[in-house]
Amino acid sequence: MKVVLFCGGLGTRLREHSDTIPKPLVNIGVRPIIWHLMRYYAHFGHTEFILALGYRGDMIREYFLHYNEALSNDFVLSNGGRTVSLIKSDIADWRITFVDTGLHANIGQRLQRVRKYLGDDEEFLANYADALSDLPLDQHLADFRRTGAVASFMSVPSPQSFHALHGDDDGLVTSFGPMTDAGFWINAGFFCLRQEIFDHIEDGDELVERPFQRLIAERKLGTFRYRGFWQAMDTFKDKISYDRMEGRGDCPWMVWQQEDGATQPTTIIETPSLVTHLSAVPTAVPTTTPGAQPAAAPQPAPARSPARKRA
Repeated sequence: MKVVLFCGGLGTRLREHSDTIPKPLVNIGVRPIIWHLMRYYAHFGHTEFILALGYRGDMIREYFLHYNEALSNDFVLSNGGRTVSLIKSDIADWRITFVDTGLHANIGQRLQRVRKYLGDDEEFLANYADALSDLPLDQHLADFRRTGAVASFMSVPSPQSFHALHGDDDGLVTSFGPMTDAGFWINAGFFCLRQEIFDHIEDGDELVERPFQRLIAERKLGTFRYRGFWQAMDTFKDKISYDRMEGRGDCPWMVWQQEDGATQPTTIIETPSLVTHLSAVPTAVPTTTPGAQPAAAPQPAPARSPARKRA
């Protein structure tokens, strides 16, 4: 199955780290975050990638054109350094299509511009190129197929450190507590999509705005609620957090390193469901549908960064 990765954002919130490196090329250890994400997909057998390039797409092209497998694989050096024999390879079976989708295009526009490279594939995967997870992708994909949705994405409890509240018409607070206990779930990417998604995108549409609202109206937008590890790299603080995890060897997203080859979620998986409401954060605390049970308060989970609109 093909995997579309959106690599065109300006990465302005990471400028204090570097004002020249595109966000997908920010390193975690010796490899950039986009490599970690592609390696994750390859672990599940998805090795055909379409990179929707934008800001400094030339650097992403250069990185793969001059890729050095010896940096992340064991090898034997002989003949005075003239011969390098890799003991294993990590991208030998990858097929990568590089597509310039424009400097200022949004996600919906980038997706439309790579459509022809999807061929006749009925289903495909897509994702932002600035976040990692140990999501059990095979389960996510199976549930996407079971629901018959046109699009589905991973949602995680809000990681924001703000406090949420309810107030009455007299201006008095009726409830108050951490955002993480307010029942918010946010878009964390890891999209499963059908070709029908293009029937719901009009010129200029941002994917997660009007197209998703149209799908909600038709009950064709699903979500896979997950309480395991997910973290974006939005800021320099996130970069430091990733570097510390890598330095400790605490890298839950590296599912390919597990000896038995099976994905072990860090915490429980919620029952997948169809999305009934989608809005930008911050927003009012959602109310429950009459007769429905309130959503359970999220339990503590690994540190995450807020999901934001990306390109």
